[in-house]
Amino acid sequence: MAGGKALFVGDISLDTTLQLGYIPQPDEKLHVRIDNESAGGVISNAALACRLAGGNPVLAIETGDDLFADSLLASLQQAGIEIVSRKMPGRTCRAIVLIEPHGEKRLLLEPGVSLYPSLEWVQSLSLAGIEWVHTAIYGEGAGHLIEQARRAGCKWSLDLEPATFPEGIAPLYPLLEGAEVVFCNQRALAQLGENPVQKLLKAGVKAVVSTLGAKGASYATSTDYAEARYPLTPKLVDTTGAGDCLAGWFIACLLAGNSAAFSLQEAVFAATYSCGRAGAQPSYPTRQQLTDFQQASLR
Repeated sequence: MAGGKALFVGDISLDTTLQLGYIPQPDEKLHVRIDNESAGGVISNAALACRLAGGNPVLAIETGDDLFADSLLASLQQAGIEIVSRKMPGRTCRAIVLIEPHGEKRLLLEPGVSLYPSLEWVQSLSLAGIEWVHTAIYGEGAGHLIEQARRAGCKWSLDLEPATFPEGIAPLYPLLEGAEVVFCNQRALAQLGENPVQKLLKAGVKAVVSTLGAKGASYATSTDYAEARYPLTPKLVDTTGAGDCLAGWFIACLLAGNSAAFSLQEAVFAATYSCGRAGAQPSYPTRQQLTDFQQASLR
């Protein structure tokens, strides 16, 4: 697939996935099963999905100086992702993911020092040869990155998480204007209030991709609207990172010259595939696995 280079700037974490039979009561001891430990993080996940879709991602991150930071980077490098990173004093972000029997998750996060690169380091990043920038608006470095993308003529997209606008969306309007795509889940849309998609489009966002849970996802611009759905009842084992998978796969498809409708349909299938397996990054399909999954689903 290839296409132009996409720069992913943001977080990396060590994800530990625990399977529980139920949520314990106060002071109750509950035995659990660790399903996997792997690299995670919203933006790192999206970069891996982009790569597995055949894209050409560059991942720019800071890690802590703890023992497992190098192994997280190694797993992403082995997948073929170009890494630009540096170590900072402190702990790399940790995510404890609690999975209930029906596949829904609860997530506990220790941000550490790797939730978003520092402003000083973001200012040193080069966008030479970069066509697309994807990030989330954590930390003051995000604003500078978006301004840099504007000056360089790069397209950019944002993962709009509820935690990035706890006091309302208005402070983010200067960063939203001109964004090629903003990715939102249902919690983010609900936090935006009435007519959330129209609110984002009026703020200058060119397109909004909204995840619709098991129903798929939608793509909206000021003139167009499309939905992509998985045709069967999806198997839900673990929904962790499904939205990140969708974002990275969608970006890779667009950069390869595909239409938004085609890109969204592929991305929905990739995200659905990931929900049927434990973990975030370990659950993402290769292109061949996705092709087989699509063919089996459409018979």
